[in-house]
Amino acid sequence: MASSPSVLVIDDEPDNFDVIEILLFREGYHLSFAGSGAEALERLSLHFPDIILLDVMMPELDGIQLCHQIKANSLWCHIPIIMVTALTAKEDLALCLDAGADDFISKPVNGIELRARVRSMLRIKQQYDELQALLQVRDDLSNMIIHDLNNPLAGILFSCELLRRSELQPKQRQKIEDIFRLSQRMVSLVDSLLIIAKVQADQLVLNYDPVDMYEMGQAIATDFEPVAVHSQMKLVCELPEPGKQIEVDSVILRRVMENLLSNAIKFSPPGGQIILRISYPPEKAVKIQVIDSGSGISEELQQRIFEKYDVGTFHKGIAQTGLGLAFCKIAIEAHGGTISVDNNYPQGSIFTVTI
Repeated sequence: MASSPSVLVIDDEPDNFDVIEILLFREGYHLSFAGSGAEALERLSLHFPDIILLDVMMPELDGIQLCHQIKANSLWCHIPIIMVTALTAKEDLALCLDAGADDFISKPVNGIELRARVRSMLRIKQQYDELQALLQVRDDLSNMIIHDLNNPLAGILFSCELLRRSELQPKQRQKIEDIFRLSQRMVSLVDSLLIIAKVQADQLVLNYDPVDMYEMGQAIATDFEPVAVHSQMKLVCELPEPGKQIEVDSVILRRVMENLLSNAIKFSPPGGQIILRISYPPEKAVKIQVIDSGSGISEELQQRIFEKYDVGTFHKGIAQTGLGLAFCKIAIEAHGGTISVDNNYPQGSIFTVTI
């Protein structure tokens, strides 16, 4: 927060602003005035105040409606709002709070009460600003570490490639293959984190190219068939006819499908069946479904399983980072599509991607 906190007073009566200015004169705040809801929205688009004093009874866009709009905007919702109202009924005060107001003060405004409430809201705003600064430092540090992991991982993969070409004992070769596979998984995780960071910074650019989903599905199935066999599962592919192409970022979409298949195999029991289903519905460019035979996902978890670092239900012995599905959601939404999960009765889950 700036050394001189800024207060935006929104009131259709200039005389009321004069009263507020006199009552807060000795506090050293920078006060600005908006005479209507429309003018307030225009001011907010240019400058973020530290706190808003908002009159309830205004023509056209009243204080309740304006408060709803401010709190619905992701750029403004953190700004504390004190409603200034002549209304005293509990129902009216409840309306103010339900609209998103953080506090209220009744007219005629008492100077001692006003100064105390403004200081209280400014303390909350300062705590918010400090928390946001710490989160930014955390994100910057995380992104730097993630970016720097690429070089050592590339070195490990290169060394594994050289060792794979050497004469090795079966046990040695198996260990090298394990190192190679786990290193590739780490590279995939790092790439997912970098893509998430780019999306959050509005820097993700999709590289669209024509893709035959039959060919992509076949290639992915070929890669995952040995993994499914090793896990004692059956991988079934239901693919469209070859020849049709759609415009997508093939690298990112393939990684989405790989993430979903990897999860399906990871969370399904031995002897289970995994289905990769791809189709071209009339209303969408493509529909992709990955159907597993795991334990399923509760309705509560279905609402938040695509959030970053949410691992859903913990499964002993299974690595869970909470990043795979978050990446899938970000990647698909960047394509203008949707991703959802439903239960596959009697057992399992159905992840559906539409673009």
